[in-house]
Amino acid sequence: MAMIPLVYNLRSLSVRKTTTAATSIGIALVVFVLASALMLSEGVTRTLGSSGHSDVAIVLRKGSDNELSSGIEDPQVGLIGSMPGVKKGTSGPIMSAESIVITSMEKVGAPGVVNLQLRGLGEEGYALRPNLKVVAGRKPAPGADEVMVGARLRGRIKGLELGQSFDIKKNRPVTVVGVFEDGGSSHESEVWVDRDVLKTSFGRVGLVSSVRVRLEKPTSFDTFKLGVEQDKRLGLMAMRETVYYDKQSQGLSIFITVLGSLVAFFVSLGAMIGATITMYASIANRQREIGTLRALGFSRTSILVCFLLESIALSLIGGVVGSVASLAMGAVRFSMLNFASFSEVVFTFDPTPRIIVTALIASGVMGVLGGFLPALRAARVSPLTAMRG
Repeated sequence: MAMIPLVYNLRSLSVRKTTTAATSIGIALVVFVLASALMLSEGVTRTLGSSGHSDVAIVLRKGSDNELSSGIEDPQVGLIGSMPGVKKGTSGPIMSAESIVITSMEKVGAPGVVNLQLRGLGEEGYALRPNLKVVAGRKPAPGADEVMVGARLRGRIKGLELGQSFDIKKNRPVTVVGVFEDGGSSHESEVWVDRDVLKTSFGRVGLVSSVRVRLEKPTSFDTFKLGVEQDKRLGLMAMRETVYYDKQSQGLSIFITVLGSLVAFFVSLGAMIGATITMYASIANRQREIGTLRALGFSRTSILVCFLLESIALSLIGGVVGSVASLAMGAVRFSMLNFASFSEVVFTFDPTPRIIVTALIASGVMGVLGGFLPALRAARVSPLTAMRG
C-alpha cells in the first residue's frame, strides 16, 4: 500500500500559516501548563528530599507527623545518644537536639504575612549537615541574639537581609549575621538561631522538638530504631531522615501535580476542539486535493494516516514550543505553604528530560484525539464527490 509522503503534510501546514499558528499556540499553552506543574512537583520533591541524609536518623515523639508537633524532654536526649548504632565522636555521640517554632513575618513587595520556620540548634547541628555553606557573614555565636537565614529567603521577607534585625518574639530582637545554603534543601527556607535563645524566648525550656543522630553506617538504622522504640518509657519513634522528608513532600507534591493536571486537562479540551475544527476546515477546503489523491491510487487508509499525521505534526509543533517555553520556569522561585509544617517554603521549577518527554507525548496524544475524526471523514470522502468539489 502506497503511503503519502510526510513532506506533503509539512508543506500543507506551512501553506496554512494562520490556522497552524493559532492551533499550535493553543496546544503550546497546554503543554506549558502541564510541564510547569510537573516541574514544580519535581522541585518540591527534590527540595524536601535533599534535606535528608541516609546515615542520619531523626527521633520524634510517637504519633507526631513532623518536628513542629513533637516534643522530647531534655533528659531523654542523653538516652537517645546512648542507643546502639549511634556514631561516636571525640566528645561523645554525634547528635543534635533541635527546637522548631513557627513565626509570622511580613513579605517584601506584597501585603500580608507568611509563616516562617525558626530552627534552634547548636554547633553540633551544623556538623550533621555536610552540604551546609555560609555564603555571607558568619554563624550565630552561642547564646547570642543572632540568626542565620537561608539563601532562598533573601529579598522575600522583611528584616532578613544581612545586618538587619527583627523580633523573633515581641520585644526579643535578633540580628541577621549570616546567610547559608544547604544544597538546595528546604533548610534554605528557614532561619537558624541558637537553641537556648529560641527555647527561652518561647518558654520551651526543658523541651526540644527532635533529635538527629549520625549512624555508624546506614545499615545501623534498624538496630537504633529497635533500641529507641522498645524503651516504652521514652514514647519515641525513629525514622531515617530521608524517609521523614519524603513523607513531608508527598502531600504537597500530589496536590500540585493533581491541580496542574486538572488545569491542563480542561485547557487541553479547548485545544483539541480547536485542532479538530482546524482539521475539519482544512478538509472542507481540500476536497479536490483529496479526490486527486484517491484518483492517483492512494487508499482510504493512506488518506486517514496522512491527515492524522498532519494533526500530530501540528500538535508536536505546539508541544515543542510549549516545552521550550516551560524551561524558562527553571529560573523562577515559587513559595508555598508546606502542609506538613505549616510554614512557607521556597521551591524551584526543576526541568528534567522525563518531564519534557511526558509533555511532548501529551501533545502527540492531543493531536491523535483532535485529528482522528477529521482524518476519518477525509478517508470516507468519495473520489467522485471530491473531484466535483
